[in-house]
Parts: sequence; C-alpha cells; structure tokens
Amino acid sequence: MRSPRRCSRNGCPRQAVATLTYVYNESTAVVGPLAAFAEPHTYDLCEPHARSLTAPRGWDVVRHEGEFEPPPPTTDDLVALAEAVREAARPVTPRPPEGDENLNPAPQTGRRGHLRVIPPSH
Repeated sequence: MRSPRRCSRNGCPRQAVATLTYVYNESTAVVGPLAAFAEPHTYDLCEPHARSLTAPRGWDVVRHEGEFEPPPPTTDDLVALAEAVREAARPVTPRPPEGDENLNPAPQTGRRGHLRVIPPSH
C-alpha cells in the first residue's frame, strides 16, 4: 500500500490530517480538513502543526473547528491489498514427478505492480 501523506513541515514525520491554503488577495490562511488530493499550492499538515499555525502580521487565519481525522484508506490501497490476497490464494501448480524436471520448470515469482508473490518452497 502507498504510504499516507506526510506533514509538509520540514523534518516532521507525522501523517497529514489537514490542508493549508493561502488566499493571497484576502491575506488569509485557511486550515481545513485534509483535501482529497495533494495540490501544488497547498500544504498538508499534521494535527499539532495545523493547530499551532500562525500567519504573517496583518493576515487572518481561518481554522477548522472540529477534529482533524486521518483520511480513510483510498480505493487504490484497498484494491492493491485485495489483488495481493487473490494472488497469494491462487493454487500452486503441482511439482512434476522425480526425473521430469525438464518438462515443467520451477514455479516463478509473480509480480503485479509493486507487489510480489513468492511461491512456497517444498
């Protein structure tokens, strides 16, 4: 699965739960729930950084009043997990009897995207 979005603050390893957007023509910084997609002119923040953000002098901060919750897993993550489980559950082809190794070579590892299934050794 893909790793969750991280806080944009330098050196912060926490998971992002809020999005910061600057509205320059109104001199306003808006901190709201995490946006569905990362966009070029927004910043993802963890909860401590979202709660403690200050704006430049003369600017206003509009902050989400509710709880910041981590985002649910994306469908891409769930699909990748389901495909990995399906791939691992596929039956392994039976081994040939002794002496017939050249007829059916050893099973190979399967690869789908960033996941790899390794057949069990007998």
